[in-house]
Amino acid sequence: MKLKTRLYVTFLCIAALPIVLFILAFIIVGTVMIKLEQTGADSLMELVPGRLMFSLSICIIIIMVLIAMSLTRWIAKGVFYPINEMSIGMKQIAEGNFEYRLAPENVDGDMKELYENFEEMRQRLKENCEGSIENEEKNRELITNISHDLKTPITAIKGYVEGIMDGVADTPEKMDKYIRTIYNKANDMDRLINELTLYSRIDNNRIPYTFLRINISDYFNDCIEDIGVELESKGIELNYSNFVPADTRIIADPEQLKRVINNIISNSVKYMDKEKEKSTIDIRLLDEADAVKVEIEDNGRGIPAKDLPNIFDRFFRSDSSRNSSKGGSGIGLSIVKKIIEDHGGYIYATSKEGEGTCMHFVLRKYEDNANE
Repeated sequence: MKLKTRLYVTFLCIAALPIVLFILAFIIVGTVMIKLEQTGADSLMELVPGRLMFSLSICIIIIMVLIAMSLTRWIAKGVFYPINEMSIGMKQIAEGNFEYRLAPENVDGDMKELYENFEEMRQRLKENCEGSIENEEKNRELITNISHDLKTPITAIKGYVEGIMDGVADTPEKMDKYIRTIYNKANDMDRLINELTLYSRIDNNRIPYTFLRINISDYFNDCIEDIGVELESKGIELNYSNFVPADTRIIADPEQLKRVINNIISNSVKYMDKEKEKSTIDIRLLDEADAVKVEIEDNGRGIPAKDLPNIFDRFFRSDSSRNSSKGGSGIGLSIVKKIIEDHGGYIYATSKEGEGTCMHFVLRKYEDNANE
């Protein structure tokens, strides 16, 4: 029963019941007086009404006390006990115990709704607390990963700089090799710092996007030129196939889309199988009705089937990469997934151990309103 109803019933009992009881008492006394007058019992006419009125008053008081006790218990059971239970629950939550549960099925009316709201709040607080703990653990893991991955190039840079200072690089060839190595290690550090900066923006939903209408074929032609030179220097063959109409356009941020492509290719290069005679990366643009599908495939070591569903999770690193010296923050592919989804697309991967991995991401085409 709702609290308002309980209050109305209590008010009516307190206000109306005494009046009804006293009316009944006067009716009873009046009836007795009439009977005595009819029977001619004059000697009792003065004695009986007083005693009868006294007895009825005692009965009325007893009835009122019993009703007051019943109403108090009824109100307490319906209002004060549940509120007290909620107070205990709030105290438990304040102390960090999110397992203390209130049972809405044990109450009704307004209290049931209040219990249900309390339970919803408790559940959300519990989930937020668990999420905070999980994020804290992942942040610690990120710091550990970044610290380890920064330490490696820093150590190498120090070593090569000391070699130059000590005169070990005593020929132009050695000097060139040392300087190139220092430059490459500095680039690795810059990449890691950029990933960390972008990760913090992702966490706060503050990735800066500048969406433009871009011709997908022209865009990838430019990307292939840049990527091809870098891969050629590493002895990796790049194959590019374009199966989309020449005038196909998409809405995208060119800089962030380039980050997606670079991150995927960096992963492919990082985990290439050096035992194979030839390392290759294939990039394909496929026409998918109202979308464009991009496939970036390598012939590297591949990803274990048990790890494949998790590769886009933040901080995830498969066992093979964790045990290798390749490093990585574990957030590169999660950044890729976030950017693609912010573009209204989706991404997934297929892979076979020992054969290679293929990343597939799909972006919707841009259509002029006039053509629709």
